[in-house]
Amino acid sequence: MARIAYQKFEDHSLVFWGLLALNAVVVLAGLGAAFYMEHNGHIVTGMTNQIVWGMPHVFAVFLIIAASGALNVASIASVFNRQQYKPYARLSALLAIALLVGGLAVLVLDLGRPDRLIVAMTTYNFKSIFAWNIYLYIGFLAIVVTYLFVMMDRRASRPVRLGKSVGGVAFVWRLVLTTGTGSIFGWLVAREAYNTAIMAPLFIAASLLFGLAFTVLVLVILGPQMRQDLLTDEMVGRFRGLLAIFSLTVLYFTAVHHLTRIYASEYHGIERFLLLDGGAYTTVFWLGQIVIGSLLPLAILALPGFGRTRSAITIASLLFLLGGLAQIYVIIIGGQAYPLTLFPGMHATSSFYDGAIAWYAPSLPEIFLGLSGISIAMLLTGIAIKVLPFLPRPVLSETAG
Repeated sequence: MARIAYQKFEDHSLVFWGLLALNAVVVLAGLGAAFYMEHNGHIVTGMTNQIVWGMPHVFAVFLIIAASGALNVASIASVFNRQQYKPYARLSALLAIALLVGGLAVLVLDLGRPDRLIVAMTTYNFKSIFAWNIYLYIGFLAIVVTYLFVMMDRRASRPVRLGKSVGGVAFVWRLVLTTGTGSIFGWLVAREAYNTAIMAPLFIAASLLFGLAFTVLVLVILGPQMRQDLLTDEMVGRFRGLLAIFSLTVLYFTAVHHLTRIYASEYHGIERFLLLDGGAYTTVFWLGQIVIGSLLPLAILALPGFGRTRSAITIASLLFLLGGLAQIYVIIIGGQAYPLTLFPGMHATSSFYDGAIAWYAPSLPEIFLGLSGISIAMLLTGIAIKVLPFLPRPVLSETAG
């Protein structure tokens, strides 16, 4: 098998620089939105006392779980010794770091009082899953940076066992990280839409899908700008199969989640709300997540002939990501919109909207702040590939470059 040399992005492509400039503008808009919300208070957003996690949290959680899944390509290459994936290992790790930084940036800027982050960093409540996740996120960044160093430094990469060991630690850590993120909702007993152990495997499956979709889109966009195919025909087929498997896995866990709760009488109210009577949330679930974000891209990938092309996996990857945003929106926003059960078996009403369905419409600043997280990730990725050799270049030599 041909050895792999890695290269920087050295072409002076107007499309590439245009995309970098566009992402920079979105980042500036996100910073402006964060300043506007901090200066005027969250009253200028769509968030209320009932829905305290708004659109920025949707983007943040989406990016965090995508970061975990983006590392999957590198894990397949090192941990499972699949050499076909090795050319994309460096980019995989880079995307994992960039997506996590983008997600965490949105979270920090959405705190309302970013200075309170100092309290979170100096005072820990180990009974809180949020405190656990601080360690998981920081640990993930440190491990993936070490993983990248081992892959990119010739002396460090010579001991094969070292690379596999670090890759193994990164593989396990990302599973724990995604489990921790899913457990934020799985262990939240106050909300009926959450409070279920299946959130952890559901988030793991979703991370694999979102991370691979981001990886495919980056490779497809960069290929024409470099005047070469970064994705071989073999890898197009492999990524196509993985996207289909991951999407079907997400659908499976989603079905098990809802069917299990439909079986239990105590959850009939929340299930009827999300699946039938939830208005916008029901529409986002069925049309956004199931039809546009799952069934349609699966149908595209299954088309004879066209389903095996680069165009097919590009369109499918984009639809999977849109469906992922819809899925996280329904989980986070829809789960908060349904009223809390303050007194089980009784009907509660008050002037504080107890027992009432909460209304939420994301404001423009929230949307800009959320989109800026994606742009931060893409901007970091674009700068990194210009400075360091992350992109593959096949050569017929006996030593890796």
